[in-house]
Amino acid sequence: MGTMWEQVKAPLIVPFMKVMVTMCLAMSVMLFVERVYMGIVIVVVKLTRHKPEKRYKWEAIKEDLESGNSAYPMVLVQIPMYNEKEVYQLSIGAACGLSWPSDRIIIQVLDDSTDPIIKALVELECKRWAGKGINIKYEIRDNRNGYKAGALKQGMKHPYVNHCDFVAIFDADFQPDPDFLWRSVPFLAHNPELALVQARWKFVNSDECLMTRMQEMSLDYHFTVEQEAGSATHAFFGFNGTAGVWRISALNEAGGWKDRTTVEDMDLAVRVSLKGWKFVYIGDLKVRNELPSTFRAYRYQQHRWSCGPANLFKKMITEIARNKKVTLWKKVYVIYSFFFVRKIVAHLVTFIFYCVVLPATVLVPEVHVPIWGAVYIPSIVSLLNSVGTPRSFHLLVFWILFENVMSLHRTKGTFIGLFEAGTTVNEWVVTKKLGEALKLKTGSKGTKKPRIQIGERYLDSVYMLEVFVGLYLFLCGCYDFSFGKNHYYIYLFLQSMAFFVAGFGYIGVFVPNS
Repeated sequence: MGTMWEQVKAPLIVPFMKVMVTMCLAMSVMLFVERVYMGIVIVVVKLTRHKPEKRYKWEAIKEDLESGNSAYPMVLVQIPMYNEKEVYQLSIGAACGLSWPSDRIIIQVLDDSTDPIIKALVELECKRWAGKGINIKYEIRDNRNGYKAGALKQGMKHPYVNHCDFVAIFDADFQPDPDFLWRSVPFLAHNPELALVQARWKFVNSDECLMTRMQEMSLDYHFTVEQEAGSATHAFFGFNGTAGVWRISALNEAGGWKDRTTVEDMDLAVRVSLKGWKFVYIGDLKVRNELPSTFRAYRYQQHRWSCGPANLFKKMITEIARNKKVTLWKKVYVIYSFFFVRKIVAHLVTFIFYCVVLPATVLVPEVHVPIWGAVYIPSIVSLLNSVGTPRSFHLLVFWILFENVMSLHRTKGTFIGLFEAGTTVNEWVVTKKLGEALKLKTGSKGTKKPRIQIGERYLDSVYMLEVFVGLYLFLCGCYDFSFGKNHYYIYLFLQSMAFFVAGFGYIGVFVPNS
């Protein structure tokens, strides 16, 4: 075996590894430049206090003595849900509690539930609020075609929607504060060029477990840096699918909701932007919501969030390039920065370089990885990511290991989306909510089971991909410890343990199948 390895290594393995290292270093530089650029933008925005209220006109909407409440725009509030037993009361109650003239708001519950008991409960809750004088509509379909996009599209077809100017969208676990519309709608009312107002997410269960803390770090960076930078420089960013208010005329001009990918929110945002509309992100307007606290739910979510953008990029790159309504600079930004670097390169380089190629170099000492690519760039990128959540800076090492684990599924999803391989390219699995938001609000303690019980492990709790990658990293670490000179084994052993912990399901909250 040793002789065969030596015969194959020089003519095949070494050249291939050198090419892979060069490609990975190039992607690392792309990601590094993008992160530094966004960091500079945020620093400038903070120093100049370039707030949305300074870029756009904002003043409170006041009642006209002659026209009365007709001076207020008509607002539709959509709540799409699917078997949301744990949180349906919370979301409907929060929407019905929004402060706005009662004759100028319509609450629309779009229930795609397949469980008849849950469907009856949701309908009963809507009737209960209707009995209190709330203008609430309970809408159902006889199928789930298009999933969330299909439900939202169908909801826009009802006759009463024709009287509405704006539509606010909240997923079933989101709880807007009563003043949400007072703070967001004036941007759309006073700035006819704006199509979308996006609020920030605030996580009510971020301290539930270490996995939710890691998610908080990633998403805080997304909102604090990525969304803010896009809003400040190009008036464009991806709609987050919830906690936002759309101008209905802009939505219709772009063709409405489409279900061709699993990221219907990003699809709509790109199409509306290509029509020349602008978006604004309001960082200090926060909407409470719940993070997925089980590893299985988080895996499904991350597959959708990586597969969908890659698939959308493939389907829209030509349309974006040929568009005549936006500037060349904005098209370059959308294609290169928004899609290619953030949605594709960021996933690929994290897994392929740091979990495959770099560990493999311990077996091929002829291939050298410069220290700036192996250490300096990833260290700076990781430090930049921590600015979104200063309270979790001490967890940065755990976050790095966790993100590398999740990059396995993000890379897999990216390839599936780009090549439309398999049946999961348009797979939509609703992220399971455990109702932690409700428990925290009501203060109910309930019965709490141990989060880790060896005897309750099930076969479906073992994730073989993570186990195989963990084994590969462990073997590479052993080889480097015994024969290598790079001292990568410290990282390799830590990363392999992270994959093993995830692979055997000892991460997040464990919910027995029973």
